[in-house]
Amino acid sequence: MLIQNKNDMFDNLSFKLDRAFKTLKGTGKITEINVATTVKEIRRALIDADVNYKVAKEVTDKIKEEALGRDVLISVSPGQLLVKITQEELTQLMGGAKEEINLKGDPSVILISGLQGSGKTTFSGKLGTYLKKQGRQVLLVACDIYRPAAIEQLKTLGEQIGIEVYAEPGNQNALEIATNAIEYAKKNGKKTVIVDTAGRLAVDEVMMNEISALKESLKPSETLFVVDSMTGQDAVNTAKTFDERLDFDGVVLTKLDGDSRGGAAISIRHVVNKPIKFISTGEKMENLDLFYPDRMAQRILGMGDVVSLVEKAQQSFDEDEAKRLNAKIRKNQFDFDDFLSQLDQIKKMGNIKDLLGMIPGMGKAIKGLDIDDESFIPIEAIIRSMTPQERGNPSLIDGSRRKRIANGSGRTIQEVNNLMKQFSDMRKMMKQMNKMGGAQKALGALGGNMRRR
Repeated sequence: MLIQNKNDMFDNLSFKLDRAFKTLKGTGKITEINVATTVKEIRRALIDADVNYKVAKEVTDKIKEEALGRDVLISVSPGQLLVKITQEELTQLMGGAKEEINLKGDPSVILISGLQGSGKTTFSGKLGTYLKKQGRQVLLVACDIYRPAAIEQLKTLGEQIGIEVYAEPGNQNALEIATNAIEYAKKNGKKTVIVDTAGRLAVDEVMMNEISALKESLKPSETLFVVDSMTGQDAVNTAKTFDERLDFDGVVLTKLDGDSRGGAAISIRHVVNKPIKFISTGEKMENLDLFYPDRMAQRILGMGDVVSLVEKAQQSFDEDEAKRLNAKIRKNQFDFDDFLSQLDQIKKMGNIKDLLGMIPGMGKAIKGLDIDDESFIPIEAIIRSMTPQERGNPSLIDGSRRKRIANGSGRTIQEVNNLMKQFSDMRKMMKQMNKMGGAQKALGALGGNMRRR
């Protein structure tokens, strides 16, 4: 695996909150003194994560009030109770429940706003992909009249995802372009129009007037404000300025896979009183998620997000492939070709580190590790250096064959040996699970979930 030091979005916050809760570990009951100490630690952790001071104080005051007002059950430790209360308050702070995008109108018009470099154009492509998967006919509109590169970028994205892009190169009137695009959409059966607008490096009057005029004239069903979460408190301040002029409907947080401290996600809803609707990570067009406040709160507190993990698995899950694998596992015939097929399934699910972070307890285990899709490259190189016979029958692979495979893949003999051992252990585990009916049950349950969708 490619392992480097890198801070993930909420890593530091999760670590500091965990440390704060440890203050209560082993304490038999909640008292004003031990709660005050823990709450002070929680507040410090939130401020360090770039949460607005006023917001951090407000939420920790609520946590303190709730904690002192609740009786601790015998089966629950004070530390566990405080984690639960903190989860509830963080969930409320980030909006309570997810809010869907409004797609009313024929066509429905979605206006994208934000500063230059916030990721508006990439998000427009991701949103187009997301809506296309729902069976909607989408038209992307290039209204960034100041940056020719932005028009080209949108056209490239459109080609990549198979969505038509409307552009009028040379036309310097954004409102005219957008109006013509909507007419074009009506004539060509496009049910959703996504308008990508110009941004500036900082808030200025020209940009605000232009985006306000677009909103007033187009009357979009949804106006989204796209903000780079890595800008921390600046993100919150910019959101406030835009909202005062634009009265947008929802926020999109981008670049959540970077070294941001995550404070923007926690503060932004509270400050502008508008829901966060989407979170965007990475460059892949599939890396877009609806924002669930409760799931985000769980992840911040290191509880994982199993629901999102199962949903992602179901989206990329191939039922026929699962049945085929199940049959092979039952006969103890799982081989390296099947292993490659599983790797492909995992890669379809999205960012590997994000997926691991959804497993409870894994967030701490992978802290400081940089794990990405490229982590699979050495494994794939080793397997592809095997002959078809070796892949189908791993027991053939003796010492001399291992040496040949290492040379052919450009990896070390040690790496080949490690993979062989991991594969052998995995087969043993599958055999064990099969005896208990676990593999069958797991695949059957997932298949059942798929059929119910």
